[in-house]
Amino acid sequence: MSTNACIEAIATYLPEAVLTNDILQQAFPDLKIKELTRLTGVVQRHIAAPGETAGDMAFRAAEKLFVQHPEYRKQVDFIIFCSAGRDYLTPATACVLQHRLQLSESVGAFDFNQGCTGYLYGLSMAKGLIATGVARKALLLTSEAITSTIHPLDKSNRAIFGDGATASLIAATDRPDAGIGEFVFGTDGSHHEDIIVRHGGERFPLPESAEADFLDAFGNVRNHARFFMNGSAVFQFSVGKAPVLVQQVLEKNKLHMNDVDLFVFHQANQVILETIGKKLRLVPAKNHICLAQTGNTVASTIPFAIEDALLKKKIDQGSRLLLGGFGVGFSWGGTIVRL
Repeated sequence: MSTNACIEAIATYLPEAVLTNDILQQAFPDLKIKELTRLTGVVQRHIAAPGETAGDMAFRAAEKLFVQHPEYRKQVDFIIFCSAGRDYLTPATACVLQHRLQLSESVGAFDFNQGCTGYLYGLSMAKGLIATGVARKALLLTSEAITSTIHPLDKSNRAIFGDGATASLIAATDRPDAGIGEFVFGTDGSHHEDIIVRHGGERFPLPESAEADFLDAFGNVRNHARFFMNGSAVFQFSVGKAPVLVQQVLEKNKLHMNDVDLFVFHQANQVILETIGKKLRLVPAKNHICLAQTGNTVASTIPFAIEDALLKKKIDQGSRLLLGGFGVGFSWGGTIVRL
């Protein structure tokens, strides 16, 4: 039995509703939209329909995968669902998706929540399940309806984030030119409040802990029951940690910069990605940036970017990618993937 694992296929889903920069400009006349577009790199972002959950979007991404590869429906033996959103407090959304997707009762299923590093964590767990013989084909789902957690008057975060979902089929392989390499992970929980929805969990349950809206220093309306991000702290963390992460991933996989065909980082925003590229002295063609039409879709940005690079023929079967994620927690992770 092969113990190596590879990304065999990726399918994506974006909600129908689109929030363009023109619409944002109409909602916030004082917004410096040209400057914001230059910094974020986002022109539009997709918004989940009312009542459309992260589970619904993951279902649609998975169904798209099964339309493209009908044989997978009977072959999948594990579901890994990454999201901060969940259909119910319990049971796990992955269990609900097993039923909705009409998968075998012999399928294992679990949820986890790791934000923008989620795809790396999901890949590592899928690889581990395959390496130990627990699974042969794992369905890794990432999905986030993050815009529902952002205050309608929080113009900065509304400009950055979008909703969406992806489905990746992680499979055992004996191909010598394909596989998922060694991982590097890290955590700094002292920064857990820099990306947070403070209220609504057991620490500060709702509605008892609900507070009134308040303005931050930049004129964004905030509420502790809504999504908050300390942009300055996240920028410093991302551009400081990502270059170190890259070197650690290369060393652990016994590779050099020139061995990598494409660097695919979490698509946080344009200025973060460009700054990381400059620090690593990457030619722009090797630093894939593709968030203009989707915005920051949290754990889904890396699989969205891989699909985009494949469609643009920047990579092909056998291409070697360095994947790097960083975000909420603070957490970070990276690996090498050969398609």
